[in-house]
Amino acid sequence: MAERSGTRRKATLAATNHDGLLDRFRAWLGRIFGARRASDRVGPYTLHEKIGEGGMGVVYRATHTELGETVAIKLLAPGRDNRVHRERFEREADLTRRLAHPNTVAVYGQGYAPSGVPFYAMEYVDGVDLEALIERDGPQDPRRVADLLAQVAGALADAHALGFVHRDVKPSNVMLRERAGGSDVAMLLDFGLARELGAQGSHDPDLGRVVGTPLYLPPEAILSPEVVDARSDLYALGALGYFLLTGEPPFSGATVAEVCSHHVHTAPPSPSRRAACFVPRALEALILGCLAKSPKDRPASAARLRLELVELAAHGDKRAAA
Repeated sequence: MAERSGTRRKATLAATNHDGLLDRFRAWLGRIFGARRASDRVGPYTLHEKIGEGGMGVVYRATHTELGETVAIKLLAPGRDNRVHRERFEREADLTRRLAHPNTVAVYGQGYAPSGVPFYAMEYVDGVDLEALIERDGPQDPRRVADLLAQVAGALADAHALGFVHRDVKPSNVMLRERAGGSDVAMLLDFGLARELGAQGSHDPDLGRVVGTPLYLPPEAILSPEVVDARSDLYALGALGYFLLTGEPPFSGATVAEVCSHHVHTAPPSPSRRAACFVPRALEALILGCLAKSPKDRPASAARLRLELVELAAHGDKRAAA
């Protein structure tokens, strides 16, 4: 059953890659330029192996040439070096630098590589992202899920308090520092699609466009992208929790359009119907509340949601035995 679930999940993820040819072209560019950059220096840092890659940037493990400290360096991705993407990349660096939450990576500085490509240096997280965690270990214990979601909710609350919505909360954008015999630390990454709450006008290049990852898109991001707000991040957080509990996203489909249609029209099956272990009713209710179609029916804020998740992580569902 686990093998079938993993195969189905991979097929679903593949079906949502509607820019496959473009992605392969970027990967080809990344291999060419990545190999060249692996021996480069940017600012006071020496680049080593590539450790991550996304639509906006390429991330390398690096060391400070004088201090010897290990950092992560993110450079604007090959093929993205134009005015719009430079502005977005620099906005991402600036926003991430302003965040001071323990579940958000620290940014140490930013600048330009010798080629003129912008970069920024950030805290190096030696761990596994949540997508890889599920691939490796399968669905997680409900208390651990509540703890991880509480940490991400805290990072989102910090961003929302600064007036920004993340817009791309998903398993691969959360890194986990695993601690043997102790608590894990979840780090929310990649604010490349972050938008100022209430942003209007030409300074927002994504206004009116559907952005994000189809498996984790809230209905309003599909129907009215210009109205996404903090509660849109909570929908994605609910989808993330669903994935951690069951090993599958709430909805799947053969095409992006089919997945998006489910987000808009279909009620998600209860996690307890798909999970292999008992799911506390309170945790299930929180996740399904986040997945409400209307933003007004979701939790009022990430900060309030975090408090409820902290309680569940600490004490479980006191009503479970009732």
